Amino acid sequence: MEAVKLACATCGQMNRVPRDRLSAAPKCGSCGEPLDDGRVHELDRLSHDKAVRGDDLPLLVDYWAPWCGPCRAMAPEFAKAAKALAPEVRLAKLNTEDHPDIAGRARIQGIPALVLYHRGREVARLAGARPAAQISDFVRQNLRP
Repeated sequence: MEAVKLACATCGQMNRVPRDRLSAAPKCGSCGEPLDDGRVHELDRLSHDKAVRGDDLPLLVDYWAPWCGPCRAMAPEFAKAAKALAPEVRLAKLNTEDHPDIAGRARIQGIPALVLYHRGREVARLAGARPAAQISDFVRQNLRP
């Protein structure tokens, strides 16, 4: 049975989850929080770096800030895309105001910025607020074998 590694967005702990159990809303073995439940999780420095570098599933990160109107307007659409893409892809957010060092390392020049990562590498990026369908299409188009 194939297992995938997933970083917990809450505590940063790496977890191994059988691929066939991803749709059963697996929980972190350390803190008990959901790992892949179709919700958008807020990342901090530790969870961002662990998820980007260590997750076996694709991860789409929305780099945003609370003062950004387009970022706030896109939030419900990003949440819809998270539900549509789960459990094959995880979606998360990183507040660039709270973590400017991470935004700098990720070369974020404008927000909202969506960056798709897979197995430790950046796969693609998309700038600007988008509806859920465009977000889902962007992910699917960039993950084709």
